[in-house]
Amino acid sequence: MSRHVAIVTDSTAYLPHRTMERHGITAVPLTVVLGDQALEEGTEISTRSLAQALQKRRPVTTSRPSPQVFAETYRRVAESGATGIVSLHLSAELSGTYDAAVLAAREAPVPVRVVDTGMVAMALGFCALSAAEAAEAGGTIDEAVTAAEKRAAGTSAYFYVDTLDFLRRGGRIGAAQALLGSALAVKPLLQLDDGRIEPLEKVRTASRAIARLEEIAAERAGDAEVDIAIHHLAAPERAAALADRLRVRVPGLADLHVSEVGAVIGAHTGPGLLGAVVSPR
Repeated sequence: MSRHVAIVTDSTAYLPHRTMERHGITAVPLTVVLGDQALEEGTEISTRSLAQALQKRRPVTTSRPSPQVFAETYRRVAESGATGIVSLHLSAELSGTYDAAVLAAREAPVPVRVVDTGMVAMALGFCALSAAEAAEAGGTIDEAVTAAEKRAAGTSAYFYVDTLDFLRRGGRIGAAQALLGSALAVKPLLQLDDGRIEPLEKVRTASRAIARLEEIAAERAGDAEVDIAIHHLAAPERAAALADRLRVRVPGLADLHVSEVGAVIGAHTGPGLLGAVVSPR
């Protein structure tokens, strides 16, 4: 068995499967509760099924992995030859996933460092990739954690939603509640700030909001070498068009990922989501 530092994350990182396999990254699934069914994200519920349920206003909730699931994951990873584990997760402000991982880490057979990245979606995915690259270069647990934290510190995530209703229902909007009074009259742009979803700007129409999202992402990228991820839910044309425009506008673009978010994030944003993650290398 090879001896190495292994990287664990959760299913909300939305890393491509090939990328996870290439870097040996393990993702622990969160759960979507659809009616009376508890379904694992990534394997047991499709984003199409989720979007249809949301459009029909069926009750949809989400839940963290249990500490037992994390404990089993850490055991399997250790048995594969890992001498240590870096476990990177979505913002603790948005989910109890980090807390569950911390509980499990106490009993793990190898040292585990659990990190609240303050990120979600590919903002989390880019952190996991940086940690994996550091580990592949022979880095220690501390060096892999430092790489992830440095990536998180430089990464920005912005997103547009058609309505704040889904975020309100899930209790995930924090200070963005300030927008609720006028939510029907504006199209909100939001951002991740200190691990929380916060209001960024209010724009009058969807087209103007998406144009502003593009402008903000391009300004944030500047001339630096950056990776960008475009996320959507049930809006592939919007996502493809935004990606095409950013390819032209961002001179330092390294990798560009375009993907539909999974069911957990989709449950809280609703169909029509369009997000842009800008992550300097």
